[in-house]
Amino acid sequence: MDILVLIDIRLRLISTADSGIITAGVVLLMSMQYEVAFPSGKVQYIFGKGLQAIERLAPQPVILTDSHVASLYPSLTEAYPSIIIPAGESYKTLETLESITGQLLQYQVQRKSVLVGVGGGVVTDIAGFAAAVYMRGINCGFVPTTLLAMVDAAIGGKNGVDFGLQKNLVGTIRQPQFILFDTTFLQTLPEIEWSNGFAEVIKYACIFDAPLFDELAVNHMAYYQQQQTALKELIQCCATWKNQTVQEDEHESGDRKLLNFGHTVGHAIETLYQLPHGQAVALGMLVACKVSETVTQLDGHVYHRLTTVLQQYKLPYSLTLHPDRLMDILAMDKKRNDDKIDFIVLKNIGHAAIETIGFDVVRKAIDNFSYAGNR
Repeated sequence: MDILVLIDIRLRLISTADSGIITAGVVLLMSMQYEVAFPSGKVQYIFGKGLQAIERLAPQPVILTDSHVASLYPSLTEAYPSIIIPAGESYKTLETLESITGQLLQYQVQRKSVLVGVGGGVVTDIAGFAAAVYMRGINCGFVPTTLLAMVDAAIGGKNGVDFGLQKNLVGTIRQPQFILFDTTFLQTLPEIEWSNGFAEVIKYACIFDAPLFDELAVNHMAYYQQQQTALKELIQCCATWKNQTVQEDEHESGDRKLLNFGHTVGHAIETLYQLPHGQAVALGMLVACKVSETVTQLDGHVYHRLTTVLQQYKLPYSLTLHPDRLMDILAMDKKRNDDKIDFIVLKNIGHAAIETIGFDVVRKAIDNFSYAGNR
């Protein structure tokens, strides 16, 4: 492995005594490479190397990407054996997994090969799952090409596909061999995908990092699009938060659940209204604030602060919801426990908690959100 090069280190000290998970987060700025150890294995994080690093990291790579990325970067699929799946969440299915398995067999892929997922969260999710089950497990690596994948989806080892109305119902938790971060991919990213990624950045700020929330509040999306150093710092900051959380609780038996802030209702909104993931999570975070006002007595001002920040990053803050239909989807949520559900609430910006609450509390919050957001 290359020698770790650090140009700068910023230490964030935060108060998380109640959660008992993170007391300090080290953000490595402009790192060339470092390694993170999880209970199930080690992951190499490589920043700024570009696609030319794939051959060194994966001597026998097979590329898995989608039709959108393949059209933008044709040299990638020309250079290596490649599997191209249709782009979009609707293809994150067992049927697609079956097709990938058949193509791996056609390429005569063996256990020493490495499946490299190049794309957004859909691609990295399904690449990790396919690698985990093909021949009972081959190595995989990720090259995230969207901001959402760089700050969240590609990190942490969760892999899987959707089943019916339920997101990520079938899958595994298994770490990739490496994650290669190259922000030049973001130059071709549509505006809506920038917004989707910032929803996850805002999530980290809400649950872990009040100073980050303040930083986001004084800036706007165009600032990070134009300032490459600030963007790379932001990506590494989010990666560090997620890595520290997953190191403590890889299989989501405890505090890893905090990363679901905004996602419980957000996933239901995403499914019902066919919204992009980040937009749905943005709305889910606002509903979670309404839940928090009941459960933790969160100051109502937080809801309005979050609404303002979401607008700065071109994310939605209002939608006419259909509570009955949303509750039908939530009733099948993986986090359900009889007539209650594990739900992530805020005590304040930068301080989240896991609470087991009744579905009636969630229903009331959805009703209150619809009233507050659309009056």
